[in-house]
Amino acid sequence: MKFRPCIDLHNGKVKQIVGETLDAGGLGVVENFVSELDSSYYAELFQRDGLAGGHVIMLGGGNEEAALRALKAYPGGLQVGGGITAENAARYLEAGASHVIVTSYIFRDGELNADNLHRIAAEVGKDRLVIDLSCKQKDGKWFVVTNQWKVFSSFEVNADNLRELAGSCSEYLVHAVDVEGKRTGILEGLVRQLADWTPIPTTYAGGARSLADVELFRELTGGRLDITIGSALDLFGGAQSYEEVIDYFRRIG
Repeated sequence: MKFRPCIDLHNGKVKQIVGETLDAGGLGVVENFVSELDSSYYAELFQRDGLAGGHVIMLGGGNEEAALRALKAYPGGLQVGGGITAENAARYLEAGASHVIVTSYIFRDGELNADNLHRIAAEVGKDRLVIDLSCKQKDGKWFVVTNQWKVFSSFEVNADNLRELAGSCSEYLVHAVDVEGKRTGILEGLVRQLADWTPIPTTYAGGARSLADVELFRELTGGRLDITIGSALDLFGGAQSYEEVIDYFRRIG
């Protein structure tokens, strides 16, 4: 189990946002934290602490330059997502991203678009492709949500689908949308199921607020999943010490 840090970008700034409040026009967004520091500061910090495999997420337009500055500051150490397509993916890889992360490009009109999936996998190689399966629950099942987490797709997150999709990518990133940015605790049912279902490295994000939550996550998953902590960290205005998190993960190896 690893700690995967995050750099969320909105309107060119590093922010922590309640995920469900995102919309296309940027109106009504609930911000937990807005940093006065550049994205490159956080990238350099994560490099200093040896935290590889974190993600830079561009929440809407106007974030490309900030993303590129972070990638330049920590070449090979960060993944990037948000508006990634087969046409622009190479730009970010050449700028230093270790992987590109896709969601809406491969989930179109509520369906998995196999043509787009094959196109971007051919463009970057499956070893450098991460699929974001951020999801919400409906009728007792988990479904991928797209378009800034407002639209349910028909793609169910389950063992069979995770196994099939793994043939086209190297990792999954799963935001638990219902708790993203809310600091209300992890979604225990989802993390248990992900640990049972996924055949490839998977990072869970959403709700973690303390080291107690991280320890619970480790128990529920048997250490099979990685975890992101965002708005709960003192780096981003929260109460949980970033240094304590680093020390915890060093201890567990």
